[in-house]
Amino acid sequence: MILRDAAPSDVADLLAIHNEAVRDTTAIWDETETDLAERSAWLEGRLSAGFPVLVVEIEGAVVGYASYGPWRPKTGYRHTVEDSLYVRSSHQGRGLASILLDALIARAREAGLHRMVAMIESTNTLSVGLHERRGFRTAGVLTQVGSKFGRWLDLTVMQLDLDR
Repeated sequence: MILRDAAPSDVADLLAIHNEAVRDTTAIWDETETDLAERSAWLEGRLSAGFPVLVVEIEGAVVGYASYGPWRPKTGYRHTVEDSLYVRSSHQGRGLASILLDALIARAREAGLHRMVAMIESTNTLSVGLHERRGFRTAGVLTQVGSKFGRWLDLTVMQLDLDR
């Protein structure tokens, strides 16, 4: 297993992981898969803004990624970031999400950020638990603020104090 910064050559793998989450889960609330141009622009935008995109590679294939980016677009929120974390379904349950989240938190602390937030679909107890084990606490739950697969979705809002 190799943990490293993403490169433009990883875009096809990032796209496959992203679209799997769109197609099969409520981790991403989009209902339409995206394309290579959009994922390339996303990666370029994150990197040019100085935000990390980390990947886990196993046997030459990227099987998971994590990033953080702006939580809200106003400058007053500049010390708070929102995390994103996805692992291919074929590689879940191996501790890769923990490795990615630990590295992402370390990067945020190195960058001098104040808070990291996670917005998690409330029935995703594995992600909620992962974040709790890393020190995130639940700040609240927004009920029925989204929908996918013909049902209403609740959003658990979690936050981590990075100054500790």
